[in-house]
Amino acid sequence: MIDESFHLTPVDIRRYDFGRATIRGYDAAKVEAFRDQVAKELEDIIRSNQDLDSKAKANQEQLRAFRERDKALNEALVSAQQLRGEIREQAEREANLILREARAEADRMLDEARNDIRKLDDEVAALERSRRAFIGQFRALAERQLSELDAAESAPLQRDAQPARSEPVRPMQKTPAWLDSLVKE
Repeated sequence: MIDESFHLTPVDIRRYDFGRATIRGYDAAKVEAFRDQVAKELEDIIRSNQDLDSKAKANQEQLRAFRERDKALNEALVSAQQLRGEIREQAEREANLILREARAEADRMLDEARNDIRKLDDEVAALERSRRAFIGQFRALAERQLSELDAAESAPLQRDAQPARSEPVRPMQKTPAWLDSLVKE
């Protein structure tokens, strides 16, 4: 066990005075050489210890910096995960909103198309009614004209009763096929 209160330095070793040996003491040259060797070794140990202390402090500082970085990275990771979750939720909300708007627009467009179809059907029906009415009126006119022509053919010609015409009488022509097809309808 090392006593913490006793600190021996290389200078203390070099300056320590052993006193003079009287009769059978140690060889002064050897003691001096040993004292120098111990002082040198102690200096090397102290220097090595100081180097190790500075390295330990540097490692502790580096460890503290790494822990701070690790803490910052963990906080950034948690923050990024939260942000990712928020962005995902926002994107889902926006996607749902876009889908709802698209469906509403599609429904509106379908309703508009259905209304257009109804209007067109109504217009086609009105045109069909007009066509039938026109054909009916044209058929009635053609039938009257044909009956008048038939009556005129079968009536005897009276030369005295005829009004004077400035135009020559044209010979009767056959009824055109298109008129016959209209009459038959």
